[in-house]
Parts: sequence; C-alpha cells; structure tokens
Amino acid sequence: MANSTNTSDSGSLWALATGAQKHERPAMLLAFVYFFCLLAAYYLLRPVRDQFAAAVGSTNLWQFWVGTFLVTLAFVPLFGALVVRYPRETFIPAVYLFFISCLVAFIPAFQMQERIGARVLGTVFYIWLSVFSLCAVSVFWSFMADLFDSVQSRRLFPVIAVGGTLGAIVGPIVAGLLPIQTLLIVAIALLAACIGCTRMLSEWSRRNPNPQRRHEAAHEAIGGGVWDGLVQVFRSPFLRRMVALLLLGDAVGTVAYMLTADVVKAHAATSEARKTIYAHIDLAANTLQLLLQVVVTRFLMSRFGVVSALVADGVLKAVALFATAIVGTPMVIPMLVTTRASSYGIGKPASDSLYARAERETRYKGKNVIDTAGWRFGDVVVSLSMKGLTGLGIGVAGFALISTVAAALSGWFGWRAAHAPELVPEVAPSSTEDENGKSQ
Repeated sequence: MANSTNTSDSGSLWALATGAQKHERPAMLLAFVYFFCLLAAYYLLRPVRDQFAAAVGSTNLWQFWVGTFLVTLAFVPLFGALVVRYPRETFIPAVYLFFISCLVAFIPAFQMQERIGARVLGTVFYIWLSVFSLCAVSVFWSFMADLFDSVQSRRLFPVIAVGGTLGAIVGPIVAGLLPIQTLLIVAIALLAACIGCTRMLSEWSRRNPNPQRRHEAAHEAIGGGVWDGLVQVFRSPFLRRMVALLLLGDAVGTVAYMLTADVVKAHAATSEARKTIYAHIDLAANTLQLLLQVVVTRFLMSRFGVVSALVADGVLKAVALFATAIVGTPMVIPMLVTTRASSYGIGKPASDSLYARAERETRYKGKNVIDTAGWRFGDVVVSLSMKGLTGLGIGVAGFALISTVAAALSGWFGWRAAHAPELVPEVAPSSTEDENGKSQ
C-alpha cells in the first residue's frame, strides 16, 4: 500500500471506526463531504420529481423513462468527448457546472409554471433530475475508483457511502421545509461545494499516487474515441456481467417504484400530499440504508470481500419481495424502503468497488454508459413489460414474485462480475489487512 509507514495509529478509535490509515484520512473526509453534498442536492429535489410520477400513475411512467433513456443516450457521446479530450481535473467539474447551469434556468421556469404548463415543466424536470442523479453519481464513483486501489476501496467505500446516505437523509427533511425556488438555490450551493472537493481530492492524489495505477497517467486526458464506452460494454466480459447485474437490479427497483406510485396515487390527491409521502419514504429508506452501511457493508467487504456483500444484497431484497407476494399491497411501501436501502447501502458500494480493479477507460467510459443509458434502458424495458403484464391481469403478488427471482439471480451475477478475466486479481482480505484495516 502507498505510504504504509503512516499507519502507526491503526489501533486508534478512528482507525477502528473507519478503517482509514493516517495518510488516507484527508481523502476519505473530502470524499465523505463530497458525497454528502451531492446526494443532499439530489434528495432536496427528488420529492418534487416523484410527485409528478405519482400524479400520472405506473402505467404512464414508461413515457418519462423513454424520454430519460433518449436523453441519457445523447449524453453518452458528450461525456465521452470530455473524457477523451480533458483530464479528470477538468471534465469532472465541467459535468457539475453543466448541472448547476440547468438549475439556474429552472428557477424562473418554476416561477412561470402556470404559463409553461405543469405537465410540460414536470416532464422536463423529471427527465433532467433522472439524468442528473445517474450521471453525477456515476462520475463520483468513477473518481473514487480512480483515487483508491481495490484494497482501499473495500475499507473506505462503505464509509464514504455513509456520507451520501447522511445527505440523502438531510435532503428530504429540508425539502419539506422550503419552497421549490429556495431548494434549487440550496442545491446549486451544494454542487459548487462538490466542485471544491474534486479539486482538493485531485491535489491529494498527486501527493499520494495510487500504487495500482502506476502505469496510468492519472492527471492526463484518457484519449480514445467518444463511443469507446459503448463499444466496451459489448466487448468486455466484466461490463457485460455488470449490465446483467444492473438489469436485475432494475427488475427490482423499477417494479418497486411503479407499484409504490400506484399506492401513493390512491392515497394522496394533491401534489403537496404526494411530495410529503415521498419525502417520508426517502427518509425511511435512507435511514435504513445508513444502518446497513454502518453495521453490515463495511464488515462484509473488509472481512469477506466484495462478493459477500453482493450476495447479501440479493438475499435481503428477495426476502422483502417474497413477503410482498404473500402480504400484498400493504407491504409495497415497506418493500420499496427495504430494497432501495439494500441497493444503495450494500449493493452499490460493493459493485462500484469492482471498478477499482478495472482499467481507467473502463472506470470512466464503460461505467458511465452502464450507469446512465444502461440503467434507463432497463427502466424502459421493465416499465413497458409491467404495462403489458398488467393488461394480462398480473398484480402486486405476481410482480413481487418475478422480482424475487431477479433479486436471487443478482448474487450469482455479482460473483461472475467479480471474477471477470480482465480485472486485476483481488487479494483475499484476510491476507492483506488486519482487523483494524492496516496493510500488512
């Protein structure tokens, strides 16, 4: 490990709580704050978006997701052009500056909502926020996989993820207290803070170069073509397995989201009431997510490796979905809370840590295609499938059973992805780290 001489305090309470070695602390704290600000900005605005979903109902959500997929597909070559031509110190802040400029434009748009039309503005805002949530978070985890090697990622990613979860808890609370225009301004400030964190993390990486990346010019442009990421998805066994893992996750998350939209629509008649319900759902899911990250994820990843966390994620989702198939509609919202908390509390830190063992082009180009266009393609396929199956009389129990199978299969594909041939071999946790996270 780099700077392994700086680990004399590995038995301290700090090291026991976080697993961070002394030289890693500044980067871990900056990444923690960065992810907090990023997800707080998103969750400030998410209840505003989701109340539009509840207003139209599950059978019409495919229209939102088709639009989102087309926009994310158009975004792929634009992001690819940035990655090809500029170093990460330039293209990562550029992504956040683009989303800040969009938020600035939404401020007068919401003030003129009656003139524009609620449906038009709602559709644009829904698609924009959906693209933002995938792209901005994908860039974040690509950056983390660039900064830290695979051993560091097992220790630090679960802790860094807690920062995002805390932001996701604070966001819904603040969203219930402030008007929309003020929420937009606060989100702008939070994204500006993200840009500051990327600058400081880049400086830290110059002083603490990743030993696993010695053959890479981390502070130079990656080069290549703008469509390389899409080509990689078809050619790489690792990325194909990650696509399968993502689509199985969509078969759980999208089903849960659409079933919840129908439940909320049935119990809330106004946009304000729907926004409040979704804020409560987000708060419950993110609180459970925090507990999973603190209690389960770091323990599994640091002691038993990434695969154990991916399997645990699949098992927890399958149990919640099978319970929904038995109980029915009253279990829909608790199921959404549980599966979403597991996805982002266990599954996401584990799957993203696999990219720390991949090549740099894969981390930025291939990963971005999967996390944006791939994800939204899965939403379109699942939502249209649900629309067709609903017409055949499939209800809550049937969809829950289908998703139970998808959740169970995700553990297998997680194992397959972790053992892809082009990844750097993973050293067993027990032979690389002691119980305090210290490199031996």
